[in-house]
Amino acid sequence: MANLVLKFPNNLKSFSVSASASSNGSPPGVHQSKGPVILELPLDRIRRPLMRTRANDPQKVKELMESISEIGLQVPIDVLDVDGEYYGFSGCHRYEAHQKLGLPTIRCKVRRGTKETLRHHLR
Repeated sequence: MANLVLKFPNNLKSFSVSASASSNGSPPGVHQSKGPVILELPLDRIRRPLMRTRANDPQKVKELMESISEIGLQVPIDVLDVDGEYYGFSGCHRYEAHQKLGLPTIRCKVRRGTKETLRHHLR
C-alpha cells in the first residue's frame, strides 16, 4: 500500500491518501509495486481519445475557471499511463478550464495500465 501526503495552503489541513495495488488498472493477479501517484503533467502530453463524444457544459467550465483561478485545482484528473503515454478519460471540464485559462499543466492522479486496460476504457 502506498501513502501520499499532500500539503495545501495554511487554511487547509494536510491529509494522506492511500491506494492499493488493485486500483492501478492492472489485470487481476498482476501485482505492481506502485499504486496511483499525483503528478503535474503538461496538458499537451495527455491524450483525450473520447473528447468528441460529448460537449462540456460551458457554465460548469466557467465556474471551474473561476475556482481554479482563486484556489487552484482541488481534485486531480484521472490519467492512465500506458507505456509512457498518458490517456485522460475523466475530468473533461477541469481539463477544458485549464486550457481556457492558458495553464500549461494540470494535476493528475496517474495509474499505470496495460494496453488491455486502455482498450477497456475505449469501449
